[in-house]
Amino acid sequence: MKTICLLFSLSLFIISCNEKKEEPVVRTKVITQELQQSMIPQQILDSLKIRNDRFSKGKMTQVDYTSQILKSESSQYPAAVILSCLDSRVPVETIFDLSIGDVFVARVAGNIVNPDILASMEYGCKVAGSKLIVVLGHTQCGAVKSAIDSVKLGNITELLAKIQPAIDSVSSFPGDKTSKNKDFVQKVTDENVILMIENIRKNSPILKEMEEKGEIKIAGGVYNLDNGKVSFF
Repeated sequence: MKTICLLFSLSLFIISCNEKKEEPVVRTKVITQELQQSMIPQQILDSLKIRNDRFSKGKMTQVDYTSQILKSESSQYPAAVILSCLDSRVPVETIFDLSIGDVFVARVAGNIVNPDILASMEYGCKVAGSKLIVVLGHTQCGAVKSAIDSVKLGNITELLAKIQPAIDSVSSFPGDKTSKNKDFVQKVTDENVILMIENIRKNSPILKEMEEKGEIKIAGGVYNLDNGKVSFF
């Protein structure tokens, strides 16, 4: 029985593989400029979905890191920029079965967007050639819970204020609107991802124009701590 598997190698995306093959494929290559330029945004998004599925099933690609270090020392051509929460349970490259040179990763509590994050995304896409931006939230997010509970503490206060619009946006949610209500926390988490995507389009004319021209795609997703799967929307 043949399936479609994904390897970030010279062919990168869709390669026919035989499930019965005993010898594991060891990845040694990194993304080249030619390969990066040949990709389209939807391909990269589809790639992440398939590779996350591999992770959740424990079928990750074996990597020769030493080889990749040597091949990526002088240049990098990442396919995507992923904005993730700071949470230690969400190791971005791991959950997407990725390796050295595959993606830019920005991490900040609550996966919030600010001028520095926007600048990093603009660099990743406009300068370095990435074709996809993903805003990645996760279930049971501590930053979201703290924002819901109106935590006030040093610089954390200012950060949590950036999540408040998501809380306000779901004010019609029925039932208990505290961090103890798992469903409410999830609703705010989803809304926070959506609003951060809107923030990117609103506050970065560069990225908005690139998206409108089809040069990049901006997507959102939420990683489930229970099963290792990412739900995209």
